[in-house]
Amino acid sequence: MRPDQKRDCARRLRRSMTDAEHRLWFHLRNRALMGCKFRRQHPVGPYVADFACIERSVVVEVDGGLHADSGADPGRTRFLAACGYRVLRFWNNDVLARTDAVLEQIHAALSHAALSRDAVSPR
Repeated sequence: MRPDQKRDCARRLRRSMTDAEHRLWFHLRNRALMGCKFRRQHPVGPYVADFACIERSVVVEVDGGLHADSGADPGRTRFLAACGYRVLRFWNNDVLARTDAVLEQIHAALSHAALSRDAVSPR
C-alpha cells in the first residue's frame, strides 16, 4: 500500500470508530492518561494501529468479533513488537464494560515503558 493510500485508510478508520474505540479515545486523547500523547488509527508499517503512544512505544488494539477467528492478528502483533512496540489487545466488550480495568492495564504498560526507558538512558 502506498503511503497516501495508508493515510487515507487511517482517515477512514478514524471517521468510523467503534463504540469501544470512541470510549477508549475519550480517556486517551489530549494526554489524559499519564500525560502521554496517543495517536488514533496510526500507520505503522503495513498496518494501522488503533491507538499508539510513540514516546512510550505502546500500541493498544481494540478487537471486535471479527478478530476472534483472525489468523492475521499474531503476525500483526509480531510485526509491531519487532518495531519496538508493546502491544496490548482488548475486546470491545471489555473496553465497554470494564473501562477502568482496561485503563489500569494501559497505565501499567506506560509506567513499565517509562521505567525501562529511564533505566537505559542516563540522566
